[in-house]
Amino acid sequence: MKIFADGALTRRSRLLLAACLALGLAACNGAGGGGSSAAAEAPARAGGLQAGTGRFPLAGWGGPTVPVWTYIPSLQRAAQLPIVIVMHGTGRDADRYLAEWVPHARERDFIVLVPEFSKKSFAGAEAYNLGNVFGSSGRQLQDEALWSFSAIEPLFSEVVERLGGSQTSYTLYGHSAGSQFVHRFLYYKPGARVKRYIPANAGWYTMPDFAEAYPYGLLGAGIDEEALKLALQKDVALLLGDGDTDINHGSLRRTPPAMRQGAHRFARGQIFFERARQKAVELEVPFGWRLGVVRGASHSNGQMAAAAAKLVY
Repeated sequence: MKIFADGALTRRSRLLLAACLALGLAACNGAGGGGSSAAAEAPARAGGLQAGTGRFPLAGWGGPTVPVWTYIPSLQRAAQLPIVIVMHGTGRDADRYLAEWVPHARERDFIVLVPEFSKKSFAGAEAYNLGNVFGSSGRQLQDEALWSFSAIEPLFSEVVERLGGSQTSYTLYGHSAGSQFVHRFLYYKPGARVKRYIPANAGWYTMPDFAEAYPYGLLGAGIDEEALKLALQKDVALLLGDGDTDINHGSLRRTPPAMRQGAHRFARGQIFFERARQKAVELEVPFGWRLGVVRGASHSNGQMAAAAAKLVY
């Protein structure tokens, strides 16, 4: 298995940057480290987007308006820079996720977008982690336009248009509940313009198994074998922290089907990867996934972001 280095923002830097975001400032000198070049560009705007940190509403995609937290290193280079869409966890704290990604985006020169799926507009795991595919009932397949999954492609299109960009694809990363979002998005949106999927530290999975009932497997998920074949061939870098082993973590799902996936997140991720690898062999398709173990990382987006940022280019 490939090993990635780990790292995280200091608490002081993270809190400072989060405070700047809450105040709606374009950038803060020294927040998260890396100098003040972004701050110097803060007044500049393109298509309503600004250099440094910012926020705009994504509307008209089919569901509720979604606030999007942004970081753009430079408007002069923005039309060519890689775009990373980051999916937050169950806390729906998009501002914190952005704060933890900004130092890496500044250092490595890429754009970060963090859509905020609030608990008010997207209540519960069904509406967010599970993509709102079946709604709150969990049984009736909804109009695809209402899926939370369906906000991502319009988000990418809108940002590229606003920037006058030439980007044709993006990286999709998620941690914890966001990782659940990402690996299910992989199943349900086979035509998405994602060049690399990076799910990190999911609490539980929809296994690539038609014998296991949805949402723990694909039985009744509305996914066919062809869609699964496509998913298994995609460029996926599954990241796991080897310290994410707390069996008593407050948000760790403990239903019997979840416990069959492993005692903790680190074990469940390894089992998910191995099941996918076996399924690719069974279906006779090339397996495009990789497994990365982040040494010393626990259930921390900050630690996983440091590893994931190295995979953007």
